Amino acid sequence: MKIAFIGLGNMGGGMAANLVKAGHDVHAFDLAEAALARAKENGCTTYTSVKEAVQGADAVVSMLPNGAIVKAVYTADVIGHAPTSALLLDCSTIDVATAREVATLAADAGYAMVDAPVSGGIAAANGGTLTFMVGGSADAFARGEPILAAMGKAVIHAGDSGAGQAAKICNNMLLGASMIATCETFAMAEKLGLDLQTFFDISSKASGQCWSMTSYCPVPGVGPTTPADNGYQGGFATALMLKDLKLAMEAAKTAGADVPMGSRAAELYAAFDAAGNGGMDFSAIIKTL
Repeated sequence: MKIAFIGLGNMGGGMAANLVKAGHDVHAFDLAEAALARAKENGCTTYTSVKEAVQGADAVVSMLPNGAIVKAVYTADVIGHAPTSALLLDCSTIDVATAREVATLAADAGYAMVDAPVSGGIAAANGGTLTFMVGGSADAFARGEPILAAMGKAVIHAGDSGAGQAAKICNNMLLGASMIATCETFAMAEKLGLDLQTFFDISSKASGQCWSMTSYCPVPGVGPTTPADNGYQGGFATALMLKDLKLAMEAAKTAGADVPMGSRAAELYAAFDAAGNGGMDFSAIIKTL
């Protein structure tokens, strides 16, 4: 397929490269020259505008920073410029309301669209092992599934438009809260005199085990290799976790949901980010404990 890919940052660059590996003809755009250069090295054809990239595309995939940019790009440069036969797949993490609004605008113009945010981080984007949570009609999901499968290990239909974003926001609120709980538990275990590897061996096989411990341990030298073993560089940046928690708080307010743990996690990550740690992996919050 001819696939236009918009947004070639830390996540999008690896995703576009995996579409090329799967045999697709990828037409890529990004504002950053360095990102375009990497995409070209990875086999993409690069363009200097979104409108050029989407010409004649069978599908358009986007990975953009926020809802305002997603809306601006789709309304100004994709809708009316890509063929109406093209499937639109937005893999950005944005608010549910904007996702639904853009999908409605696309539908009104004759396009099928899905919101398909991801879980997994940079390593998964590069390795093609992302999890996609997809919102949209059953027909649009069926069309998009093979495209997304070329970039991930799991593609799950969450429901109608906006459901993918809702699932992502709920998932990452749980992730943020569980990482803080995991960090404070290791900190307390150390103060109680426990060997941290021994504690990991116990808790990772007991009722306290969770992904933040078993797959993404925040303690250097304990468990599988994680950003903690690289000075908390790479992985999922604190600033991005805070972005997702803010989206979760907005969604909770709109839905009338009571989220005391999520709210406290948002407060702690806001303080950690404000202290200049936005570029560090989100597991680095253990440093505050």
